[in-house]
Amino acid sequence: MNEIISFVAGGLLQASWWQVALITLGLTHVTIAAVTIFLHRSQAHRGLDLHPAVMHFFRFWLWLTTGMVTKEWVAIHRKHHARCEREGDPHSPMIYGINKVLFSGAELYRHESKNAETLAKFGHGTPNDWVEKHIYTRFSARGILIMLVIDVALFGALGLTVWAVQMAWIPFWAAGVVNGVGHFFGYRNFASPDTSTNVFPIGILIGGEELHNNHHAFGTSAKFSSKWYELDIGWVYILGLQTVGLAKVKKVAPRLRLEATGKPGVDARTLQGVIAHRFEILERYTGIMKTACRAELTRLKAAATSSQDTSHTDALAAATHWLGRGDETLPAVERARIDQALSQTAALATLVQMRHELAKLWDSSSASSEQLLHELQNWCQRAQHSGIASLEEFALRLRRYAA
Repeated sequence: MNEIISFVAGGLLQASWWQVALITLGLTHVTIAAVTIFLHRSQAHRGLDLHPAVMHFFRFWLWLTTGMVTKEWVAIHRKHHARCEREGDPHSPMIYGINKVLFSGAELYRHESKNAETLAKFGHGTPNDWVEKHIYTRFSARGILIMLVIDVALFGALGLTVWAVQMAWIPFWAAGVVNGVGHFFGYRNFASPDTSTNVFPIGILIGGEELHNNHHAFGTSAKFSSKWYELDIGWVYILGLQTVGLAKVKKVAPRLRLEATGKPGVDARTLQGVIAHRFEILERYTGIMKTACRAELTRLKAAATSSQDTSHTDALAAATHWLGRGDETLPAVERARIDQALSQTAALATLVQMRHELAKLWDSSSASSEQLLHELQNWCQRAQHSGIASLEEFALRLRRYAA
């Protein structure tokens, strides 16, 4: 009887509560690593190749701890990038609301996984061997039941809690926080054509997935960090695997190169650099627009009287938040308020118009290199003669970009 009580109390390991907590964090971190390295960066985006032994370990571990089918996860994620923030996006908070994605993100995944069209169109290139078809896919729920038995055997009754944490880890942090908060709140390094944000600069808890805006800007990059103060622990693991010959990085985001100041004009190298770093350029430009908007707002508030109509200042305050967003992700109400603000602020209207024209450079898929170069030269010339100091400085810096 004492042996039974001892087993129920502590399982085979007889670990203390803090030891169980540390082991649980370790186990969940392995799961996060499997999701970000194998499912996300390797399978969905082909940013790196993994050694077959590493792939099989990750597949087996995900079967035990999540029950996710590789083809389903990859297809749903690729569809998210293809339809981001638009109709058809499987889990956008702009469509379903932040609460739905944050707390019910796993349900959205399960719903989309039943869409045969999604799997057929976006699920290509995923493992299709005997083990995948006859075990991982056919018996996708068996793995998590085996994990339950293992947890109870190792930790006793407390193993139920360990198992529950493991089962909730990916649905909350990956399906909820990354897909929800990562399109709702945070900071942006790049003006990607969506609402993606970096949740936190230190990417450890979710394996580097915290740097979600960086990822959306360069979807096929195996590395998610882009600033000196950002840490992508997933990238650290990838470098470790590559060092011992278990991984091969195929693609990373291009490194920003600026030529020496005083460059006389815009040439083909400038055009290539501008296109390669277009999202960084647009985000920098967005900062200029927001600074101009805040300055105008400060001026209006200082000159305002108690009886003055505040509709213009309210519109400017709203514009400060929404400026720089693509038309696809800008709510109609906010677009109308921005138009109202621009109608009474000539300098800001010029900045916004020049941004639209700059963005057209890489949206013109049918234009030749010569045409694009001419348009960029023309844009820089007009910016330098705009009479807006910040725009003139921006144009001078733009000349320095190089591929």
